[in-house]
Amino acid sequence: MTDVLHHGGRPREQARAAHSGSFPRVPRHLAVILDGNRRWADRHHCPAVDAYRVGASRVHALMTWCERAGIPFVTVWALSQDNLYRNPGTVAEILRAVVEGVRGMAAEGRWRIRVIGDLERLPSDQVRVLREVEERTCGLPGTTLNVAIAYSGRWDLVDAVRALTLLRHDGPPRSRSVIEHQLAQHLSTAGQPEVDLLIRSSGEQRLSGFMPWQTAEAELYFTGTLWPDFGEADFALALHAYAARDRRHGR
Repeated sequence: MTDVLHHGGRPREQARAAHSGSFPRVPRHLAVILDGNRRWADRHHCPAVDAYRVGASRVHALMTWCERAGIPFVTVWALSQDNLYRNPGTVAEILRAVVEGVRGMAAEGRWRIRVIGDLERLPSDQVRVLREVEERTCGLPGTTLNVAIAYSGRWDLVDAVRALTLLRHDGPPRSRSVIEHQLAQHLSTAGQPEVDLLIRSSGEQRLSGFMPWQTAEAELYFTGTLWPDFGEADFALALHAYAARDRRHGR
């Protein structure tokens, strides 16, 4: 795996490519860690919830760009389990902003929306809204959007292992490849391709436990742009960096 730290340059030809949707190669599955909301709020002297509302509009824009580029699966990490330990009042406001953003995207009627994460840790009324969104959009033909809320990569793996151990198994011991396949079928993204490209905004260069199984072979792209400021030119730069890499998978 390799990484790129982009400091803000926006070549004209790549910005034009973003608008035309012409990329030499695109990922089947793009994941984005939506980082930098609180720093954006500090810079703009506004409450954190305002940054999350702006960030939600960026996710809507991201889906439009991915749709245009032909990317079939997108996962965004909107809220981690660790985020839930912040000030309760702030967490409640942020959750409302995130849920409203998801409901707004569902109203577009363009994308299949799935919510992944430990939803048992959320208020029941918000879980009900999120499940209604999933049901309303499950038959749509467009890009699939996974919204990770109250998500942890370790939680995802432990939950898959727990489900796997509940399966009745008679007969000879299963091979490693069979176990690996079965484990993948119990992850939150079961049935979807593994992540090809992971973008993290705000300049942090770590995955923070996000989707460790699904990103094992992913290309990593780090940008200094805070998520609420992430624009189409930033998206284009990431996709061009991805297309320029030689993905040999160790071969």
